[in-house]
Amino acid sequence: MPSILFVSLHRPDRSPSQRFRYEQYLDYLAANGFDYDFSYLITAEDDQPFYSKGNYLKKLQILLKSIEIRLFDVAMAGRYDIIFVQREAFMLGTAIFEKLYARSKAKLVFDFDDSIWLHNVSEANKVLGFLKSGNKTKEIIKVAAMVFAGNQYLADYALQYNPNVKIVPTTVDTDKFCPANNLSVGEDKKPIEIGWTGSFSTIEHLRFGLPVLYQIKEKYGEKVSFKVIGDSNFADPILGIQGIAWNSATEVIDLQSIAIGIMPLPDNEWTKGKCGFKGLTYMSLAIPTVMAAVGVNNQIISEGQNGFLATTEQEWIEKLSLLIENPARCQQIGTAGRQTVIESYSIFSQRDKYVKYFREVLAQ
Repeated sequence: MPSILFVSLHRPDRSPSQRFRYEQYLDYLAANGFDYDFSYLITAEDDQPFYSKGNYLKKLQILLKSIEIRLFDVAMAGRYDIIFVQREAFMLGTAIFEKLYARSKAKLVFDFDDSIWLHNVSEANKVLGFLKSGNKTKEIIKVAAMVFAGNQYLADYALQYNPNVKIVPTTVDTDKFCPANNLSVGEDKKPIEIGWTGSFSTIEHLRFGLPVLYQIKEKYGEKVSFKVIGDSNFADPILGIQGIAWNSATEVIDLQSIAIGIMPLPDNEWTKGKCGFKGLTYMSLAIPTVMAAVGVNNQIISEGQNGFLATTEQEWIEKLSLLIENPARCQQIGTAGRQTVIESYSIFSQRDKYVKYFREVLAQ
């Protein structure tokens, strides 16, 4: 039975990137003859000190522990047929562990879903940003036996350094993410809830869209309300928002109350590498969605059919207004959006790729 070691920074069911890039395929891989283990660095107890300012002694302890874990992985690499690295094996700017994996008998598969070759450091760890390296990603790509890229933009980057690149989109479990059995937008006379989901690390993208939301609030008053999921520290008194924390047990229920989903983004090199997952999440729940016309969003959305794209503030206001004022159009767009996800961005549409590509790399 072929065996896979999944290598990532976070424990299972912690990181969205891990959950939706490989964790939700594990049962299917097992059913198709693959065995697997996990190796991760940051425990639940490490989360708070690692992602908050200061705590340098604790961060050093986490670093030393992480080196020990990765050295053990290298020593045991020969027990596996595939080592699957999601984004990076180690939190600093070195690819040494990936290079050592590649020298073992195991095949190294590298998976990434963001423009991680760009210098991007969390706010809490900006003072340690010098420990990161923009060259790390290409060094990993060079030594990988196969690369999984979340979209064409990322694949184009990887193809500069490795010819064996596969496009595997980030996907949604459409059996779990199902529409709520409720009334269409506006039918129950409650405020129409415009929602955003993300995390403390992506809340800056919501802030980019706040001027639009202020104008929507001014235009529609009590007819609209707003919801933010993923950052409980975020608050905006003008919009009446107090963010709520992401919770794996309630994530679907928390999203189902949203009537219109938004994905505002600036247009830059980092956001061009995004895989559109925020929008896909709304769409899987049949929530009509407005997304920034950036990167892969332009491939996901067929304008006016399964969602809307917007670039300028005026376009955002026009398209949100159209949905607020047209409940029937909301339902139509939502239904078409869910069908798009089922056909092209669900785990059921992509799971055979994982089996095929893993068997392919084993045959190399």
